[in-house]
Amino acid sequence: MNARSNILSRYQAIADISGRMLSEARANRWDAVVALGEQYHQAVETLRELDTLSLEDREARRVLLTQILDDDANIRRLAMPELERLSSLLGNVKRQHRVLRTYSGTLA
Repeated sequence: MNARSNILSRYQAIADISGRMLSEARANRWDAVVALGEQYHQAVETLRELDTLSLEDREARRVLLTQILDDDANIRRLAMPELERLSSLLGNVKRQHRVLRTYSGTLA
């Protein structure tokens, strides 16, 4: 495998992972999104070893990066309601804990 195809195959792998993450986010399978996030992070880390690209390769990379960034934006958009729900639940738990502590005097 030449350097060009190796570099672009790594970007393609990242794009594939981000696409799978988006599919899982759309299906509301957040555990799978998190698990794929680990693979995504590892794949991105491999890019640090790579050399520079030719003009043609940079254009191919630009297309892949655009896809990756679009997937990321969509995943974040899908995650926001879930994050807001979790934040609300945590706020409710904290309020309940304060009330119990205030009225019972037994919780620290």
